Amino acid sequence: MSKPIGRFDPQELWMHNMSVAFAMLPARDGRHYLATGWRIARPIAEWRRSDFYGHSGELADEGAFRTKVLEQAEHQREMESLGRVELPSRSQTPWGISQGASRYAEGVESHSTASHGGFYLSAERNREVHSLLCAEGGWYEEDCAWAIVAVTFSDLFTTLERRCAERSIKDSWPDAWEAISGTVLGPGESHEKDRRAFHEAHAGDWIVISAIASGHRKGFVECVATPGGQRGAGTEERRFLVPAEEYAVGRFGFVIDPSRHAVYAGASSFIGWQRGISS
Repeated sequence: MSKPIGRFDPQELWMHNMSVAFAMLPARDGRHYLATGWRIARPIAEWRRSDFYGHSGELADEGAFRTKVLEQAEHQREMESLGRVELPSRSQTPWGISQGASRYAEGVESHSTASHGGFYLSAERNREVHSLLCAEGGWYEEDCAWAIVAVTFSDLFTTLERRCAERSIKDSWPDAWEAISGTVLGPGESHEKDRRAFHEAHAGDWIVISAIASGHRKGFVECVATPGGQRGAGTEERRFLVPAEEYAVGRFGFVIDPSRHAVYAGASSFIGWQRGISS
């Protein structure tokens, strides 16, 4: 079981588990995040922040840190038991030449390239993927589509990976999730479904597509907005001034309130507008 082994600063907490170390490090605005260290050979008293890398999510407090570390420790233990095999590889992938592969099982491999990566499923394995999620050719990129592999071959993944995969499927492919699971996702359960609902509700509203602190009206944000947040040639654009303390992008964009946010035709801080060209 992981346990705290050192504290070098009131805002920097450290835990160690086998060859992996975890740290709760300060970020901006008093926030904190989880970082990872790998096989730090020096004594704990000589560990430095530079030994840690990555951003594995924000942490509310020390309790959240301990919970996250225990979760990560269990993930590491499960990883070892799965017996994944690292392999040299020069295979051609959709993202370039593979620089290495990890075999999860026969016909299930993940590949890394200089720019990206993802999973490759053999033709036989790919036939096991549900038709609503199946990728022709058997390649599944690492940002989102990896989750399709994880939910299809759940026994090859850790508890943490399966939980993340389920979240990713719901967020990215809610229609497929609902059809396969027979459940309906409610508000807040799918990023994509929430995005659709937002744009449907605000189809006739002016939504900000670009914003900048005004250099001409102190305390205001100069915003370029379009109907429904549309983009592209021929789309009408208007500028508005929004008080800086009010402006926040939000999940899907800032909605202009015409009764409070005035249309602005004055000097612009946008270079394009300065030249008389819409942004």
